[in-house]
Amino acid sequence: MEKLRVGDVYRDGGGTNTLRIYESLKPVIGAINGPAVGIGATIQLPMDMRLASTSARFGFVFARRGITLEAASSWFLPRLVGMQTALEWCMTGRVFDADEALARGLVRSLHAPDALLPAARALAREIADNTAPVSVALTRQMLWRLSAAEHPMHAHRIDSRAIQARGVSADVREGVGAFLEKRTAAFPDRVSSGMPGFFPWWQEPGFE
Repeated sequence: MEKLRVGDVYRDGGGTNTLRIYESLKPVIGAINGPAVGIGATIQLPMDMRLASTSARFGFVFARRGITLEAASSWFLPRLVGMQTALEWCMTGRVFDADEALARGLVRSLHAPDALLPAARALAREIADNTAPVSVALTRQMLWRLSAAEHPMHAHRIDSRAIQARGVSADVREGVGAFLEKRTAAFPDRVSSGMPGFFPWWQEPGFE
């Protein structure tokens, strides 16, 4: 079979999309309003935070259709909700409500339908207004990738390099200065040009 890399076009369009979300250097916030079943459920798994309306419904219904998980959900779902819940939802294939999604950790909060998008935008605004974009981009990739590492030493290596690189940046001078002067920071570094030299520290696996 022809080898494909992450991001190449492949017949599993859902997998291509979830892997691109996984690779994102920007925070990804989901706002789920209504039914999210099948690909509607799996496409949101690599998002960093998911908010749902009280009318949302979820379902990993693949086994009820004679197929299996897709869009790399077998990797993402157990990390979000634990193996037991992931197995239950996928083996039964049942559709469940927003309260269960919240109780089991699939979503962070529930909102009235008309309050959902304002809540998601407020969360995005909190990140955008108060944090350094380069630090957020690094943090996103560190948490997603290193939480699955086989030993904490892998995380320690990257943590050490990241804190050293950020510690001599213009962003840290601005962040400390803003704190001392009791003002909002205006971080100068940009993700497009300010990522540290060791980034990325991984090599994407090919598709075989």
